[in-house]
Amino acid sequence: MDSADDPRGGSNADAAAGVSELQAVAVELRRMNSEVNRLIHAFAHAQGLHATDVHALGAILDAETPLTPGRLREHLGLTSGAVTACLDRLERSGHIRRARESADRRVVHLYYEPAAKAVARSFFMPLAQAAAGACSASEPEELEAALRFLGRMNGELVRMQVPRR
Repeated sequence: MDSADDPRGGSNADAAAGVSELQAVAVELRRMNSEVNRLIHAFAHAQGLHATDVHALGAILDAETPLTPGRLREHLGLTSGAVTACLDRLERSGHIRRARESADRRVVHLYYEPAAKAVARSFFMPLAQAAAGACSASEPEELEAALRFLGRMNGELVRMQVPRR
């Protein structure tokens, strides 16, 4: 098919280049995910936690407002029993605290304990330094484009329908 036959107006070479770029993006995302997961598993092991517990800590840390166990369950895609076990481990190990702050005593909010947050910050400092190094080696326009791409990619991932456990 030549460019006249391609409804998008591109050629086979353009289509092949698009596939090649998509494959390159997929490879780099997998590589980065693997490296981050390696660090997550190392932190989990060092703290006597499960990798899922570390993902829960990240969700609690990144939430704009305090998470409830139900919202954490939805975010992680776990059963309520699995989230309860996770929160029990995190609370026992001193990483989080549960608080009932509203008039409705059934509502529980989750907080990352400051001392545990400092431990995580120390452990993940090499990751922050690697990100800072990559940022300093990049032009502002590159960083802006990367942030736009990652934001769009995360938006697409959030919208993906995956089977819930």
